[in-house]
Amino acid sequence: MNARLSRRPMSRRRLLQSAGAWALASPLLAATPAALAQQMPAIPALASFLAGRSPRWEHLRLELPALADNGQAVPMRLTMAGPFAPGSVLKSIHLYSEVNPVPEMAVFEFPSPPPKVEIDSRVRLAGSQRVVALAVMSDGALFAAVADVVVTIAACLDGS
Repeated sequence: MNARLSRRPMSRRRLLQSAGAWALASPLLAATPAALAQQMPAIPALASFLAGRSPRWEHLRLELPALADNGQAVPMRLTMAGPFAPGSVLKSIHLYSEVNPVPEMAVFEFPSPPPKVEIDSRVRLAGSQRVVALAVMSDGALFAAVADVVVTIAACLDGS
């Protein structure tokens, strides 16, 4: 096949196709573990919990709406699926807030290994922020997920 560069200007259709392809691919390119590690918000309670350990950015998924009208009850979904290292089971999932007066919003503990993790709940958010979920495994492995949410009417401003 003979590859030649065309000297004709790019058509509008070709430009839009290229822009669309780039727009679809750019989030996938940004989702590398190094890029995700840079997204970890600077929450002192989270930093002390991690104690210098680096979580892996797989298996755990945190879903929040991109835009929440009211911070009083923002729907949240946590899911986690394996496979994990042999003998490694889920012990707990911690939920941290970047802006709330109390940064550790919730701890879900699992005394016996669950076959499947699906947690649907609502959380109070004191404004637009990043929320971090951190799963702790029995072998000490950590898995993390981050979600950004824009809140139009803030909640829990009184420290509750």
